[in-house]
Amino acid sequence: MLQVLDAPAVRRWSRLAAETLGRARREIDALNVFPVPDGDTGTNLHLTMLSAAEALDELPGDADTAATWQAFARGALLGARGNSGVIVSQALRGLAEVLRTAEGRGADLGRGLVRAAELAREAVARPVEGTVLSVLTAAAGAVRGLSADLTADLAAVAGKAAEEARAALRRTPGQLDVLARSGVVDAGGAGLALILESLAAVVTGSHPARLDIPAPARGAVPGPAAEPPGGPCYEVMYLLDAGADAVGRLRRELDALGDSLVVVGGDGLWNVHVHVDDAGAAIEAGMAAGRPHRIRVTYLGGPGHTHPPARSRGVVAVAAGPALGAVFGEAGAVVVRRRPGSTPPLAAVLAAIREAGAEVAVLPNDDGTREVATAAAEIAREEGLTVAVLPTRASVQGLAALAVHDPLRRFDDDVVAMTEAAAHTRHGHVWVADREVMTSAGLVAPGDVLGVVDGDAAVVGADVAGVAIEIVRRMVTPASELVTMLEGAGAPPGLAGAVRDHLAAERPDVEVVVYEGGQGGYPLLVGVE
Repeated sequence: MLQVLDAPAVRRWSRLAAETLGRARREIDALNVFPVPDGDTGTNLHLTMLSAAEALDELPGDADTAATWQAFARGALLGARGNSGVIVSQALRGLAEVLRTAEGRGADLGRGLVRAAELAREAVARPVEGTVLSVLTAAAGAVRGLSADLTADLAAVAGKAAEEARAALRRTPGQLDVLARSGVVDAGGAGLALILESLAAVVTGSHPARLDIPAPARGAVPGPAAEPPGGPCYEVMYLLDAGADAVGRLRRELDALGDSLVVVGGDGLWNVHVHVDDAGAAIEAGMAAGRPHRIRVTYLGGPGHTHPPARSRGVVAVAAGPALGAVFGEAGAVVVRRRPGSTPPLAAVLAAIREAGAEVAVLPNDDGTREVATAAAEIAREEGLTVAVLPTRASVQGLAALAVHDPLRRFDDDVVAMTEAAAHTRHGHVWVADREVMTSAGLVAPGDVLGVVDGDAAVVGADVAGVAIEIVRRMVTPASELVTMLEGAGAPPGLAGAVRDHLAAERPDVEVVVYEGGQGGYPLLVGVE
């Protein structure tokens, strides 16, 4: 029997809890009627604890207790799924906050559980009793007195917490009407009870915990399964890199948009969970607060769902400016226009995907736009659409991809062909500096001309045409067959013609195509295939 919850014990607990939840996953899923009856709470908790256990597996075997608890909590945060998974990840963060600097004795575990309950409840915008929060609060309350007893036995604290969690779980139908009507206990609470029983098993050296769903408390009224709520249509989750002040504003904004809001984390990394009708607005709020990533959107059912159109194929292209948009539109794409230097609204990209058809290839044509396009694609997929976001980093790559688009080809084959065409297109541009910039090609002063090739500064000069000719010379290889140029707004007269004349003299075998791109900021965009 353990006297101290040390690093090896934490590793064993993480693995046992993940394995136990894996065995009980389907039974817990069957209990899931709140906040929405989507039948995935057991799966979400299993994946959350599995992520935490795998984070510990990646640590060296001699990692100390502080590093172990930190990895455990971070692994759970990064892998948290669903409402209950996010709450449990915050509970583990509370435990880690106390135990990473403590001996790990009984009193320390008691203090850790109290802190876990506090942090978890603080993370939920509108706490509801009869849920995993109630079970955690009850378990922490049962050991609160022991948390000040320096002689408290570790096994006694762990056993008391597990015992009270099981008792609190039996009480949940009396706290939440939807559970009483359905004749079940809370799914998240059941998962938490197994996690705490796994901890007690590790401390006492007993057999792994088994799921034994308790009967509802006396007074519960078994009845038909809960009807799907008329609540929000989407569950939106993402990790967010942001400061605490920005997250405070985000909480208020998301709370106004939907419900089941849980935001957990700290130290610049957060896990955001919310149920909303407008998934795009929830993601855009995250983008305003910081950098959202690992975005997941799940359709929950409810009003506002739009069914996909009849099976059809289309391409969405993002373009900087009306002239460039016209080029893509004439080539058959549904166009989303963005202002130079900005990203388009997520709602606009999503609307374009819905308009384009049921199988859609999206051409972001800019690194900054790709994140918005990916988020819009996630939402569209939940609506039944098939969407692929291609890795086009420049407009000329988008045009190359669109040129080989074939709506009669299998969608996957078409995406492959378009991706290959984009990947085989080198891209460059010319920029007249409006500020001083240090680049790998040297210092660029206001008024200087910078030539960029494949995203890297290549040449600095004084003459726009001279720099344009130089980057084209560097981009063209013996295998090149086509040069595409997009003249920008305000480009010097004859700029594209000067480059064309150079190619006619040096590489008459290369085909040259010139479009009026009308883009701001860059007199010339160049693509070479």
